[in-house]
Order: sequence, then C-alpha cells, then structure tokens
Amino acid sequence: MKNYINKFYALKMGVALSMVLAMTSCKKDFKDPNGALVADVLKSERGLTGVAVGLQRVYTVGRPGVFFSSITANGFVTNELLLSNAGNIPELQLFTGGSKVDGTNSILTNLWASSNKIIYEADLVISNAANLPDKSYASGLIAYSSVFKALAMGNLAQYWEQVPAGTGKQVSFISRKAGFTKAIAVIDNALSVMTADKISDKFLGNVPKGIDIKNTLYALKARYALFSEDYPLALAAAGNVDLTVKSSFDFDGNAPNPIFDIATSTNNVFQPLNEKLGLTGADVPDANDQRIPFYILFSTKAPLISLKGFGVATATSIPVYLPGEMMLIKAEVLARQPDPGNALIELNKVVTKTAEKDLFKLGAALPELTGNYSQAQLLDLIYKHRCIELYLSGLKIEDMRRFGKPMADRKRNFFPYPLVEADGGNPNVPANPAF
Repeated sequence: MKNYINKFYALKMGVALSMVLAMTSCKKDFKDPNGALVADVLKSERGLTGVAVGLQRVYTVGRPGVFFSSITANGFVTNELLLSNAGNIPELQLFTGGSKVDGTNSILTNLWASSNKIIYEADLVISNAANLPDKSYASGLIAYSSVFKALAMGNLAQYWEQVPAGTGKQVSFISRKAGFTKAIAVIDNALSVMTADKISDKFLGNVPKGIDIKNTLYALKARYALFSEDYPLALAAAGNVDLTVKSSFDFDGNAPNPIFDIATSTNNVFQPLNEKLGLTGADVPDANDQRIPFYILFSTKAPLISLKGFGVATATSIPVYLPGEMMLIKAEVLARQPDPGNALIELNKVVTKTAEKDLFKLGAALPELTGNYSQAQLLDLIYKHRCIELYLSGLKIEDMRRFGKPMADRKRNFFPYPLVEADGGNPNVPANPAF
C-alpha cells in the first residue's frame, strides 16, 4: 500500500482514535470514554478518511489481519496447506483439525475480532459520512467502507454457523445465510449512494489506488449471492463486473504483502500441501495446467515446493477478486439450472484462459472441454476449477459445503466460537458445532 495509507493511519493514531476505536479485548465492545474526541474526528472528511483507510489496513496487514487469518484457517482445514513448523501451535491445531481446534485458537480469535472491528468502524464512517456537505466525497467514504464491511461480514459467515447481528457486548446472533444477506444489503446501499452521487476525484486521491470500488462491490455481491444460493442475483451481479478492470490490495515496504512477509519469506509457517494443491482423485489438476507453476515454485533443494503466485514478494498485489471467479460463478449458476446448456461456455473461458489474457497473469491454458456433460459432471468440473483458480483465496471451505463434498475431505466444517466472546459475558453465543 502506498504512503497515503500510512499518512491517514498515522492521523488516526495521532488523534488517539486508536484508543477510541480499538479493541480493549477481543470482544465487540469498542467504546471509549473520550466521546468528544471521537465525535470531532467523525465530523470531518479528513478524520473519516483516516478511519476508512484504516479498515483496509486491519483487513490486509500482518498476522492479525482478516485476510491472512482467513487463508490460513481455510488452507489448513481444506488441505491446501502444509504446516512448516509444528511449534506454531494455532496453526498446528488447524492443521490437525477436529476437536484440536477450539475457542482458544488465536488465528480464529484474530479473524473474529478483526472482522467485528471492521464492521464497527465501517458503521461509524457510513453513518457519519451522510452528514458531510460534500455528497460526492461522502459517497466515496460510504462505498469504500462498505467494501470492507461486506468482506468482514462475509468472512464471518463463511466460517461460523451463526454470526453477530451487530456489535455490542451482548449482541444477538443470526444464521450465516442471513449474514450473507446483510452483506448484500450493505453492498446495495453503497451502489445506491454511488448512483445518486458519483464518487469525487478528491476522495479517490485520498485512498489506496488498487481497489476499483464499483466493480468490487458487484463482485462481492455475486460471491455472497452464490454462497446464499440466490443464483439469479449471483448471475446478474457477476454480469455487472467489468472483467477488464483490476481490483487489488497493493503493498509496499511499509505495509508488506502478508503472505510473503509471514510465510513465503520465512518458510516457517506454511507451504502448499503438494504440487496438486491438495486435490485428489478427479480433482487433481491436469498435467499441463499452467496455474500450477503460477501458484507453486519448484526447487531442487528444500523446500522442494513453496508458495509463488500472490505471495511471491513484499510488493506483490493480492486480488480482491479474480476475473476467473466471476466466470466460474456464471458457470455454476447456469449449471444448476434445469437446462445447464451454456455453463460449459462459461467454464471454458477459465479452462482456456491464458496468462497473457488475464489481468493477474493467471491462466490454465488448457484445451477446450468438448462433448456432452451431465449436470453432475459439469458441477464436478466447476468445483475442480474453482479449487485451482481460486487457490488460497479463503473460499474453498464454502465451496466444499456447497458442492456437497464428503466431510472426510476436510478437517473442520465450521469453527468453534472464540472464548473471548462468551468470556466477555455474552449469553447469546451459540453452542459450538460438533465438527
């Protein structure tokens, strides 16, 4: 990320907003007695921008970040990743799976707490931006913050059976499907605001340049509509994403790529499970699939395989979503219809895509699939190519459930609730899932 992230985040810290909005524990109680200070910060464009840009930092940077916690938890329990050091106890618990994963796991606690922190702070930006006189600047604040609020809500709904209905010490819980629906509502509100008032260039000049806000909102809408099995909505939203426009989290030396910084550069946390990305049977990648050398670096010395792809260097960008994800959403929605005729057309866009024609240089470059496929065969192929195309995106566990994969293929189905939630005095915390 660029220096303006640090500038605005420093502003946030400099006015003691970190104390006002920080988690004093890992609970969802973010209040601070200094109410006058936070009120002043939340009245100005500059203060609100500082909070908004801070959302991206909480989501992306370091081991506590939502992104790294998400791909780590998902990667271990879905067999994408191999543990490099058994001395890393939280990672060992997830790699082992089953009952070894409990409410004390710090990776899950980080994922839970940071997601709720983002939701809380995004709400502050969204509600207070509406009071600004410059509606075009306010539109940017609302839409940009909504991206991270939706991502945070989506992550919670992917990993837990029930999710908080809001923020607070004794918050109630709703179903994960309702969580996805709420994330979509956040996105729809942002799109409506953007339609009413075009985001100003002034705002765009004050936030990281990597994220294309409009396309990202539609992409996330398509993702969460698919996860909630609202297939017509998913198809429509995916069709609204301009696949010629890149949207990414950008990094630099001040805010390094978290995969490289924590895992790739040290070889001390995780590596790919194997050259097949942990896939077995009919899901094993084709021998000539060029996505394998994209994601995996092969060597003649230990480690023989290591992560490449979106974790190869300090400044490597990470996509917020991949164009291939939108193609695969379309393919899946069509394949689930009574007449799945056009699904193969969409699937082949991913199968035949070359690196030269992909925004992130990710392409299978395989021959076109031909012939007649049953609905079940099409869905099996779509699942396989989602596993490869979207490797280490944090989405595989959701796919395994949606495609009805055997429980034996994963080490957890849902995660236990962090103990800090129940220990914080919330009587509404649901019972932990058996697996």
